[in-house]
Amino acid sequence: MALYEKTVHQQLTISAARQNLRQLSIIRNIALGGQLLALLFFSQIQNIGLPVTILSVILAFYALVIGITWWRSFQKPAITELEFFGHLLIDILFFSALLYFSGGASNPFISYYLVPICIAATTLPTRYTWSVALLSLGAYSCLLGNYHPIPALSPMSGHEHHDSSNNLHIMGMWCNFAVSALLITYFVTRMASTLRQQEIKLAQQREDQLRDEQVIGIGTLAAGTAHELGTPLNTMKILVDEMQYEKSDSNPSEFSEELSILQQQIEQCRTTLKQLVATAETTTESKDIKPVREYFDKLLERWQVMRPKTQANVHYAENLPECTASFHPTIAQSLTNLLNNAADASLEVDVDLFWDKETVKLSIRDYGKGITPEQQEVLGQPFNSDKPDGMGLGLFLTQASVNRYGGKVTICPAEGQGTLTQVVLPLGTTWAEK
Repeated sequence: MALYEKTVHQQLTISAARQNLRQLSIIRNIALGGQLLALLFFSQIQNIGLPVTILSVILAFYALVIGITWWRSFQKPAITELEFFGHLLIDILFFSALLYFSGGASNPFISYYLVPICIAATTLPTRYTWSVALLSLGAYSCLLGNYHPIPALSPMSGHEHHDSSNNLHIMGMWCNFAVSALLITYFVTRMASTLRQQEIKLAQQREDQLRDEQVIGIGTLAAGTAHELGTPLNTMKILVDEMQYEKSDSNPSEFSEELSILQQQIEQCRTTLKQLVATAETTTESKDIKPVREYFDKLLERWQVMRPKTQANVHYAENLPECTASFHPTIAQSLTNLLNNAADASLEVDVDLFWDKETVKLSIRDYGKGITPEQQEVLGQPFNSDKPDGMGLGLFLTQASVNRYGGKVTICPAEGQGTLTQVVLPLGTTWAEK
């Protein structure tokens, strides 16, 4: 399920990044409004000697950045975590420039550095959060001794601000900020990571529930269809038997091979329907435990009867341990579906088998035209098929069954030509109890 979780995480990240960028734009607007009001108050109402022109230019550039950010949040290209990290660095840069010209570390708004740290801790991976925290702490440290002094903001009355930059008040503020930044970065990041993992699990559960509902609906339809198919199959068998018996005496070999294949296929259909009924009657007490090699020997033999024109190159790995297992009947159907897909793609199919005490690994390689990236994105979705007469359910049901019992199906382009399908099945699972 690691591949599935990774995909869900990527989808959640892409969707959340766009919303987070819009929220960041709103936060920036609030901060810009507060800074403009402060600049207006301390320059027009209570003048404390701020460099109004320089601060106005900085705020104008910041307003331009806010407008561009808001426009960017509605554009089609995905917003990556690195891009969002860059926006937080821009905020640190602008805020540092404002503080430099307004008293440096003695400015009471110096603690605003905690805002980008909190945003990073809740939205970005740990490495980005620590980078934001360290850069903010570094900027704070630089402002302790490098800034444009504003005497009215000095915490020590009667002294020049540059003489009191290292006093206990300023150093206490710096220590408080450093501890707060480290605590926020460590604990908030952990809590945000936990929440993101919970979102992934909830999305996975919703997906599994939807898939199970679809499987139940398809299963109900399949049961009714199986009942209806019994009568025409019996009729076909009777007619084929009569044709085989009454074939021309003058040319006894006429259609002999074709009729034989038809008999095999009809018998295979009847066997499949019987197995469907037997599967529905399976209880938790009835476990068919077999040697793994015997299980796959019979499965592959049965598949080759179904596909007599396919050249199957079956290869077992060397020094395989003697293992027994009890697989749920739907696993055989799932593997047969994958083998049939390969046989539909090419007349030659390579099958490689390996197992140990814990897992079975089955590789199926065909030499067809392969799959495109567009096809790979929609693989496994119900009612999606490129075959002219396909129903688009085989791969969906296969993945649903294999995933349900702890396995995994991976389909990718093979080297050179064709498609490579890999199946991993656990041997330690009690299949009948699922």
